[in-house]
Amino acid sequence: MPATDFDSLPDSSRVWVYGADRPLESAAKDKFLAATDVFLSQWKAHGVDLISGREWSEERFLTIGVDQEREGASGCSIDVLFRTFKAMENEIGAKLVTSGLVYFRDRSGAVRAVTRDEFSELGTRGEVDGDTEVFDLSVITLAEWKGRFKSRAADSWHAALIEERV
Repeated sequence: MPATDFDSLPDSSRVWVYGADRPLESAAKDKFLAATDVFLSQWKAHGVDLISGREWSEERFLTIGVDQEREGASGCSIDVLFRTFKAMENEIGAKLVTSGLVYFRDRSGAVRAVTRDEFSELGTRGEVDGDTEVFDLSVITLAEWKGRFKSRAADSWHAALIEERV
């Protein structure tokens, strides 16, 4: 019951964005999203159901939202979410709980994940610039997600990685 349609969550909802280091194959994606739905339907904080939803995009981004106006996720409940996704990495053949990866759309239209150093090098070579579409996994509210999850590199923290090219 607590899992709800992602689009019905209020803009004040807390979000977490997980990015897979590679696109998920159909079977892996289906397995992952089914397990996520089961998790969200049972997710609680201090014994209270969390009203939550999820959004899957670009074959590699999972955004989880929690309606904090009703009940906020606790540190323990967030840890359980993190551990659940970490445990699924081997099953789906992709890293989900990563740090330091930069996600962007390359000139062919594919979404890529590279390290910060690699992204800077791509900027030096002119393969990414201020107009490159980037994905900001650091957003923390649904309003931020709607406004800047996808943006131009020049309009995000990514600009600092390629500042000489922007």
